Amino acid sequence: MTEVQDLKYRQWFRGADVDGDGVITIQDVRLMGERFIQSRGATQGSETARRLTDGLEAFWANVIAPMDGDGDGKVDLREMTEGFRRALADRSLYPHQVGPVADCYFDLIDADGDDRVDQAEFGEIFGMAGNVSTEDCAAVFKALDLDGSGGLDRAEFHQALTEFFYGDDPDAPAAHLFGRIAG
Repeated sequence: MTEVQDLKYRQWFRGADVDGDGVITIQDVRLMGERFIQSRGATQGSETARRLTDGLEAFWANVIAPMDGDGDGKVDLREMTEGFRRALADRSLYPHQVGPVADCYFDLIDADGDDRVDQAEFGEIFGMAGNVSTEDCAAVFKALDLDGSGGLDRAEFHQALTEFFYGDDPDAPAAHLFGRIAG
């Protein structure tokens, strides 16, 4: 893993540590899902909420929990970074490791159901998830909107997440998806 990936994962960790206690637990993952569901006014029993909850539970079980090296039910920054080094070493596994959760988030972010994420939708969710400023969200969004359509389609969204989790270019717009990285 590169230094750039370490910086990106640290940003992701800050957002995933919802309660701010320095570790990620199943409770953080559940709170993250609840926060997104509530921000969209979705009900807990809706199909989108169920898919997101199931996807996050699977993400916890298959990606995050195995990083818990000491078995205490908590993943600290060191464990997560080492775990990402192992789990996210192969870009070809994205469709199985990250893709299903990304699809759920895309559906949740796409508040109006037009199968694209516009700048307002993007800014609301990524601003909340990564504590990203409005200005940074706007700049990242514009750079990720590869076709200049004013919205990210599902393919552009997946491309951004692939670059975030697997790429090592500090100048790639997706490197700043969860907040501007700095050395």
